[in-house]
Amino acid sequence: QAQLVESGGGLVQPGGSLKLPCAVSGFTLDYYVIGWFRQAPGKGREGVSCIKNSDGSIDYKNSVKGRFTISADTAKNTVYLQMNNLKPEDTAVYSCATHVGISGEQCGLGPYDYDYWGQGTQVTVSS
Repeated sequence: QAQLVESGGGLVQPGGSLKLPCAVSGFTLDYYVIGWFRQAPGKGREGVSCIKNSDGSIDYKNSVKGRFTISADTAKNTVYLQMNNLKPEDTAVYSCATHVGISGEQCGLGPYDYDYWGQGTQVTVSS
């Protein structure tokens, strides 16, 4: 059974940084896609970033490009989301999720493609 556990959330001032780890178990990152999603109060879940280790594909939501960086440490079975220059509109519950990678397809930001989800971690950007 795939399990994902997020951590690293908290309160940060605008312009600050946070690094969110997503520790996975029950599967190997070599064959799975990991996505980061967020959901703000009263809004739907949106894809933030994804990574597919097997072909190196990475994608970002337009509004976080240049500020967020996704990376994977296969030795630790952990995927990280480094978030810099945070803005109040980044405030949300951040969750990681996974599905089996499909050969020839890059990772995607659509939440309905993902099968297993973590419990989420709260990120609040406020002065």
